[in-house]
Amino acid sequence: MSEAVIPKRSEIDRRFTWNAESVFATPEDWRRELEAVSAELPGFSRYQGCLNQSAALLLEALQKRDALFERLGKVVMYAVMSFQVDSGDQQAIGMMGQAQALYGRAMAALAFYDPEIIATGEETLQAWMADNPDLALYKHHIDELFRKQEHIRSAEVEELLGMLSEPFSGPGQIYDMLTNNDLDFPPAVDQEGRETAVGQGSIDHLMASPDRQVRKSAWENYRDRYLAFKNTLASSLIASMQQNVYMMRARRFSSTLEMALFENNIPVDVFHNLIETFRKNLPTWHRYWRVRAKALGVDDLQPYDVWAPLTAHKTQLTYEQAVDLICQGLSPMGEDYVSVVRKGCLQDRWVDVYPNQGKTAGAFSYGAYGTHPFIVMNFNGGIFDLSTLAHELGHSMHSYLTWKTQPIVYSDYSLFVAEVASNFHQALVRGHLLQNTDDASFQINLIEEAMSNFHRYFLIMPTLARFELEMHQRVEKGESLTADLMIERMADLFQEAYGEEMKFDRQRMGITWATFGHLYSDYYVYQYATGISAAHALAHRVLEEGKPAVEDYLKFLKSGSSVSPLEALQMAGVDLTRPEPVEEAFRVLAGYVDRLEQLLS
Repeated sequence: MSEAVIPKRSEIDRRFTWNAESVFATPEDWRRELEAVSAELPGFSRYQGCLNQSAALLLEALQKRDALFERLGKVVMYAVMSFQVDSGDQQAIGMMGQAQALYGRAMAALAFYDPEIIATGEETLQAWMADNPDLALYKHHIDELFRKQEHIRSAEVEELLGMLSEPFSGPGQIYDMLTNNDLDFPPAVDQEGRETAVGQGSIDHLMASPDRQVRKSAWENYRDRYLAFKNTLASSLIASMQQNVYMMRARRFSSTLEMALFENNIPVDVFHNLIETFRKNLPTWHRYWRVRAKALGVDDLQPYDVWAPLTAHKTQLTYEQAVDLICQGLSPMGEDYVSVVRKGCLQDRWVDVYPNQGKTAGAFSYGAYGTHPFIVMNFNGGIFDLSTLAHELGHSMHSYLTWKTQPIVYSDYSLFVAEVASNFHQALVRGHLLQNTDDASFQINLIEEAMSNFHRYFLIMPTLARFELEMHQRVEKGESLTADLMIERMADLFQEAYGEEMKFDRQRMGITWATFGHLYSDYYVYQYATGISAAHALAHRVLEEGKPAVEDYLKFLKSGSSVSPLEALQMAGVDLTRPEPVEEAFRVLAGYVDRLEQLLS
């Protein structure tokens, strides 16, 4: 979709909107369920102080909590999805606030569970589970509680920490409201003076324009609006980091990094090994920028040239064609797997497809236990949109298979493994398309998409991870942060990452941290790089070994949180405690640079 004016939500064909009515028929039905769930919360007080009385009572309390979480999940996701597809909808804004408030009250009402279960004693609980098969279902969950025991506080403190959920959501919500709804970007202007609207749903499309003036004006206008609000955006992110430091101290961790990784039993060495390997392999990136500058015929390669097309041929696809190509690429996974993907995209309306005013930037997959695994994206018809759809469908299939296989207590999975499933899809689809076309221009388009994806996951995200770690460490030490300091440090890190081959305006490059809402999810961004590493290793194994590797990979997708993230990946055939998968991903990257150089010559 390349219209100069971004359509209103009401102008989008219903066929290309997420299937909201499959969750709640109307907003009024949602409101009734919100009130019903709220009314359930006081009843949980009957279990407080009693969880150590018997295995039967503990099982009843756990099952009651599971049932509440299932209902609460649907209430929250319906509100979140409604807001994300149209943040200017006043009804959706109100629903979002009500859902967050309910979630906070629920966390506070259930906060006594974990401390009381731990107080019951591991020996007693193991004996109860040995005698009660239904309670034994919770063994991994209970084992995890004892692993985290030293960081779980008293029931009273846990109640207070649970009550922080709603107020602590403030910085992220402020960021979303400001960037998705209140920022008004000047239009991009081409060499003839023609204007094109700039918005969160169109900026990526504009960055892939063959017109350098369009790219330049879009990038500068986009970044300049963030710079105009740099102090507000810095205050919001600093507040989020201060909250993290508060929680670190409340839960008695030595650092925010340790706290974030401890939740999923990830050693901090995994983070540091990634950053070390990334920095060691930066020359591969520097070589790519030289190839790209030569292909574009520019002496001053700029950040807005990263996505510039390297061939006049521009592949354009309908949404339905993109779905078909993705399904072809996923054929090694088997017909059962592919048919679920196709039906979800074309019949069950998993995907909210096109841009509209007020819609969030980028794309994500989200749902709740008992719903479809929905996708929000901004489809414009290019190879990049095909890749984004494949990526989000990887997340959605991960959720779909986990929810089909696991009970609700294990129905989630960590961010650490989430980016594996999404990049696995992209690797399979890209590999299939590269092998099944002789068209040099189409191959160049595909490699451009691959390099753009690697640029995001293997350059931007590790650089943001370095920034995030350093800023948190400053807050941990009690040092003050300012917008200007954050901009300067971000610019320094990107200068190292891009090398001398890339020229850029330091202010506009340095504000990058403000353009990524990911930083409101603590230490999320490094997992993009570990995820793409594991994904390419597993895709290679599936293509080389066939059915046995597919079965192992499906076991990984179905495992949810029933095992630790590292164990789940080892089950599929990759070990991220070692640097080899990251090194191998950089070899894949170098191979793309080699192939691109040959095609261009």
